[in-house]
Amino acid sequence: MKLFITGIGTEIGKTVCSAVLVQHFKTEYWKPIQSGDLHYTDSHKIEEWTDTNFCHPETYRLKLAASPHQSAREENITINLNDFQLPKTANPLIVEGAGGLMVPISDTTFMIDLIEELNIPAALVVRNYLGCINHSLLSILALRQREIQLEYLILNGDFPEDTERVICSFIEKETKVIKIPEIRNTDKESVQHAAKQLVITKL
Repeated sequence: MKLFITGIGTEIGKTVCSAVLVQHFKTEYWKPIQSGDLHYTDSHKIEEWTDTNFCHPETYRLKLAASPHQSAREENITINLNDFQLPKTANPLIVEGAGGLMVPISDTTFMIDLIEELNIPAALVVRNYLGCINHSLLSILALRQREIQLEYLILNGDFPEDTERVICSFIEKETKVIKIPEIRNTDKESVQHAAKQLVITKL
């Protein structure tokens, strides 16, 4: 299994959800682009919260906590899609993107282009907030237009019944749904508990 974790926006829990999947499926982990927080990266968090045996090094480690294209420009770097190669491993792999699908990694390429370049299925993390239905459906539509397989829809936290119903009604029948309960204090114990309780369903 190789899977690209993306989201409907920023700060909606991609890293926590990645950790839960890493723990549940016993996978390795790769963050292609780390923008900012180099002292405590997403790879550091995955190592801290899970039992994974390996986090692959980032292709780009950028100092500024901003959109990758801006962070790269600050260091006179141009991010090129040709620079990314899936880590060579026979083990399952979780790949975590930065922000949402249309986050720019250069002036002409976006995170969705990286998913397409790597040619692996996606998992879309959704969190409840005012506007999440619009952002979710637009993200699902963008993946569909690029013919990128949406393997999982991940509902992170609690959702009103009406919101969940509308979002889930828009996915294809092949897409499976994962519900991750609200994790208020992120640590190894809570991530591993969520991984043990993980339920994967098909609509």
